Amino acid sequence: MAETPLRVLMLAPTPFFADRGCHVRILEEARAALRCGVELRLVTYHIGRDVPGIPIERIASIPWYRKLEAGPSWHKPYLDVLLFFKALKVARQFKPHLIHAHLHEGAFFGAFLKMFIRVPMLFDCQGSLTAEITDHGFVKQGSLQQRFFAALEGWINRSSDYIITSSGPTVDQLVRDGVPKDRVRVLMDGVDTDVFAPQAKEAIRARLGLPKDRRIVVFLGVLNSYQGVDLLLEAAADLKGQGAKLHFLVMGFPEAGYREKAEDLGLSEMMTFTGRVPYDEAALYLSAGDIAVSPKISLTEANGKLFNYIACGLPTVAFDTPVNREILGDDALYAKFGDVIELVGAIGRLAGDRELREELGTMGRERAVREHSWEARGEELTGVYRMVLRKAKTIGTEKI
Repeated sequence: MAETPLRVLMLAPTPFFADRGCHVRILEEARAALRCGVELRLVTYHIGRDVPGIPIERIASIPWYRKLEAGPSWHKPYLDVLLFFKALKVARQFKPHLIHAHLHEGAFFGAFLKMFIRVPMLFDCQGSLTAEITDHGFVKQGSLQQRFFAALEGWINRSSDYIITSSGPTVDQLVRDGVPKDRVRVLMDGVDTDVFAPQAKEAIRARLGLPKDRRIVVFLGVLNSYQGVDLLLEAAADLKGQGAKLHFLVMGFPEAGYREKAEDLGLSEMMTFTGRVPYDEAALYLSAGDIAVSPKISLTEANGKLFNYIACGLPTVAFDTPVNREILGDDALYAKFGDVIELVGAIGRLAGDRELREELGTMGRERAVREHSWEARGEELTGVYRMVLRKAKTIGTEKI
């Protein structure tokens, strides 16, 4: 008897695809699952870029909502309601065995969707909802709104049949919040080490007009305070004051406000802002760098850019957090969490030590190939799908 292909309905309550962190995880998990023979439908918002090879279903167009940037929005509730009804329509035609819900909004509506279609739900958790909206300034610490979202987050966790998350610290937090240990596990982000690999620097540096007599420090990601971009500008100003021969290549969006801030700090000649970099060109742009930096201000949330940095052979500076240690091990330079002075020291040390740059770059690349390929992650993910189905006893899993 022929095997039944495993059918997965993926919920992505976000303007997929928009060349940013959580979208990369969604994309690469979908690709990995498809390579493993899974049939998949991805339901998402009306905006974003279609990706060849990914079967995408979008909600009806909402012409006044065009936001691609990360962060909370008061528009999201009605967008997510539309997503729920679109997912229900797709599910009735597609007949999935399992729901794979990304982000808390996806899991919230997935909890109701699974009641209608009677299949289990896997929640792909990329961090704490309450911590994210507090860090983004959407609610105030200790407020009634924050307590409401904390209670909602707990309900979402309890309503999920199983939870995967991209970092060990998030697993620990979920367990502290009451999720049983046997219902949650780490499935880390990964990287395509054939695409993200060391490349020649000269062509992209010439294309971007970067100086030839400076070490290039690269940052790639969403530009906001949560990603530590304000701290990065502070560090650049300090390094300029020290006379460091560095140039910062800051890649991502929205860049207008930070370009103005750089001008106010007198950093215009020391910084290049590219704006949005398409994901399929990210490896090329990263190859312009001598040093990569990630000053993200989070103790638990995933930090996917680090995988791309080390796969490209870039020696990396990051804050010393459990998430970053889990990805980089000892193959990076660390600064004390949130400490600009230590960040400056780490960047300066790498800039002045060619042997250390080469050593960390080589070791990081080897780590990426050895531990962080998406091929291995795909096998892990489909194994989780089958485990969730076995526990739910939804279908004869020996035939999928």
